[in-house]
Amino acid sequence: MLKVINLKKKYDNDIVLDGINLEIKPGEIVAIMGPSGCGKSTFIRSINRLIEPDSGEIYFKGIAIHNLNSAELEEVRQDIGFVFQHFNLIRRLTAKQNVALGLVKKGLSIEEAYERAILALKDVGLEKMADYYIDKLSGGEKQRVGIARALVLEPDLILLDEPTASLDPILIREVLDVLENIIQERKNTSMIIVTHEVTFARRVADRIYFMDRGKFIESGPPEEVFNHPTSWIGKKYKNIINYN
Repeated sequence: MLKVINLKKKYDNDIVLDGINLEIKPGEIVAIMGPSGCGKSTFIRSINRLIEPDSGEIYFKGIAIHNLNSAELEEVRQDIGFVFQHFNLIRRLTAKQNVALGLVKKGLSIEEAYERAILALKDVGLEKMADYYIDKLSGGEKQRVGIARALVLEPDLILLDEPTASLDPILIREVLDVLENIIQERKNTSMIIVTHEVTFARRVADRIYFMDRGKFIESGPPEEVFNHPTSWIGKKYKNIINYN
């Protein structure tokens, strides 16, 4: 499904990604965790080249993403959903229009795009707000629109870059509940989730990767890395779980 080989990125003398390797199977859920500034968001944004890596290889369903030109990359991105930290919604459009936009760009008629957008909004519990403008929505509702936008194209891979980072604590639960339901329903969809939500990651992920200073320093099934961690990050998360 996805294979990342020796991915590197630096800004001036600051090494952000230091030879990252990752391989994901169809339907696999991977959570990436670690301290702020360790390179998690840079990594997930490099997968579909929202950030251009300096070197390394990225293969998605056998396609060498690192070698694609702009037009080819845009076509491949239709099969890689992305959920942003800060929503990235168009404020002058309604929820339905935001979700339908990618379908219209893909060549669907407005009518069909809206029909599919409403179904995607139903998946995140927002079909009754389809005609609401973005400014009328809460932060949690905006993020659910962002999730619907990623789902509507029926991608084989969804990348989620700290989907609850911009939310008040009271709204985080509603977004995590939606994500858990989607994970249960879409067994063939692979996901990479950058998150600080320990309980959520432990419950939904097939594998956890702990990241520090641009490298993965520990990985494994949730019960293994949280119960018997070997890295300092894993031990910190274990303490959080025990405290809770």
